[in-house]
Amino acid sequence: MRTLAAFGFEWDGPILRQSAHAAAHGSALEALRTLGRLYPCDCTRRTRSTGEGAYPGTCRRRTEPVRGPHALRVRVDPVEVAVEDRIQGLFRRNLAVMGDFIVRRRDGIVAYALAVVVDDAALGVTDVVRGADLLDSTPPQRFLQSLLSLPAPRYAHLPVLTEPDGAKLAKSRRSVPLDERIASRQLFAVFGWLGLAPPGDLARATVAELWSWGVAHWDARRVPRRSSSPLSGPAAG
Repeated sequence: MRTLAAFGFEWDGPILRQSAHAAAHGSALEALRTLGRLYPCDCTRRTRSTGEGAYPGTCRRRTEPVRGPHALRVRVDPVEVAVEDRIQGLFRRNLAVMGDFIVRRRDGIVAYALAVVVDDAALGVTDVVRGADLLDSTPPQRFLQSLLSLPAPRYAHLPVLTEPDGAKLAKSRRSVPLDERIASRQLFAVFGWLGLAPPGDLARATVAELWSWGVAHWDARRVPRRSSSPLSGPAAG
């Protein structure tokens, strides 16, 4: 939260945590159970793995009760889900490619796919802006929104900054972190990566001045239609 504030991000009201929405998540799971979409799965990583990465539906066909720790999966239909992304354009994915996905983990924690769908609806979220690495997760979320009769927000998936070799930024690779001391410099570089072409004199502007310019000149049509952008240049340090 300190880093977000240093880079000029703001939020309305108190910070809401996923753990506080357990009751709503439980109600969603019960609704999926009532619809006959939910089933327990105790497959290990090895037994559920296939060459194509899709869950083979092993536990979907089980008839005996599952004892011990287990996840909960949602039964999907072999249908194609289309998402009109504001940046990446029309994105289609057949749910059969990924198979039945987990909505509650073995440790009892609700999976991201279900939590974000329920929480976004509860908060009245109309627009989701996030990294393109999460584009593949959008069709399953749309599927859950349909099953639970929840509104579907608009989506915009931005290209994700990566290492020069295309690898994901990670502490384990000693990637350069955000530096609050040069927040305006890094924010200026991000505007450039997003295709906004900020004028050179903004390189010396304050964070507040940069956001004022950025909001006035924001145009999703100028954001590159690519999933990633290599991190390079002086702002990387």
